[in-house]
Amino acid sequence: MKLSSWLVRYVCGLAVAALLIGSAGTITALAQGDSITLGVVLPITGKEGKPGLYQKEGIELAIKQINDAGGIFVKDKGKKLPVKEIFYDDSSDSAKSASLTERAMSSDNVTAVLGGYSTALGEAESVMPDRYKTPWITPGAGATAIFAKGYQFTFGTLSPVALIGTTSAEFLGSLVDQGKLKKGLKVAMVVENTDHGVDYVNGFNEWSGKHKGYFQVVMNEKFELNATDFSGILQKVKGVGADIFLSDAHLPDYITMHRQYLQNGLHHQMVSYGARGPEADARKALGDGVNYIFAGIWWSKSLPYPQAKKFVDDYKKFTGHDVDSWYAAPAYDGMRILAKAIEQAGTLDKTKIRDALRKAELKDSILPGQSLKFGANGQSLYPFVITQNKPDNKVDIVFPKDAATGEAVAPMPK
Repeated sequence: MKLSSWLVRYVCGLAVAALLIGSAGTITALAQGDSITLGVVLPITGKEGKPGLYQKEGIELAIKQINDAGGIFVKDKGKKLPVKEIFYDDSSDSAKSASLTERAMSSDNVTAVLGGYSTALGEAESVMPDRYKTPWITPGAGATAIFAKGYQFTFGTLSPVALIGTTSAEFLGSLVDQGKLKKGLKVAMVVENTDHGVDYVNGFNEWSGKHKGYFQVVMNEKFELNATDFSGILQKVKGVGADIFLSDAHLPDYITMHRQYLQNGLHHQMVSYGARGPEADARKALGDGVNYIFAGIWWSKSLPYPQAKKFVDDYKKFTGHDVDSWYAAPAYDGMRILAKAIEQAGTLDKTKIRDALRKAELKDSILPGQSLKFGANGQSLYPFVITQNKPDNKVDIVFPKDAATGEAVAPMPK
């Protein structure tokens, strides 16, 4: 009799335990249902740590503003839901970036992921969205190769890198038209050995090919990312007698290469490192050595839009430091357009959010042109601005004319 009583109590205990486990699962599901969980995969350590950190801050500022306003309204929930971020540092490592994106989409079952600072990291992450049917927005990878593979859940807030090359050529051509530079300029191009570098060269050559006589490319060489010694390639630059020196480089390579450029006594009429130039780290490392470098960038804090000026102020209040170059802006707007798409979808269904992203338009964007939307391939398209570093830590927008805050200095003084 005692044994039977014990068995009854034991079986009842198992039943209660199972019920509690089931209840806990229900409670967890309910808790998850009371927020929108998003993954963020960016480098805050390693070679790309600084730009990645700025992008993280841009996303988190947007999340804070969304949550301070009550969250994102989801129609089929009948209420606003706050955004919950799950952040992973990929340490600037492509394999780790892909793995963490997969983890966010599979184990964490996030509604969407924002990530991929740089072309290399973005290419690694971009294979995951279609596999897990989860929207992915990259605010830091602009190579066209990512968006040419027919992916259905991949989006990017950067205009194509090729447009940096095109806009840089157009800017230099305008200086010829103004008489500041002479036609028939010899150009030496040294670009990173990535799709980013290929796109930059293609963009420059596209404009040059349509405008005969402005440029003659006398050198087109590639270098590996994160190099430490550029002396060999710079000696080649010195030997070709170019008028213009154009490089496409990420921030660490820009700083290293330009330091060695100066040490080797090189000088050209105009110098650019693609989308890099006005960063505070470069000024800190090289001082007046970065004066008069021009850059084709996705955003500038000098843009005259009221919403851009508000972003600059809000960012400083949120982070405690000034916005540095363009990195935070496309990340900030990437989070904002995702929020808009979720609200328009009216559901947390990932495929429906994907469909909403295809149609979404952020009409108060802080990016050039003040409108952010995605093309048929998932990549956005808006104009670049050309900035030029000036003495006393000044940076002017010098092109296009309707956005300019100052005149371009050309040729560069020695």
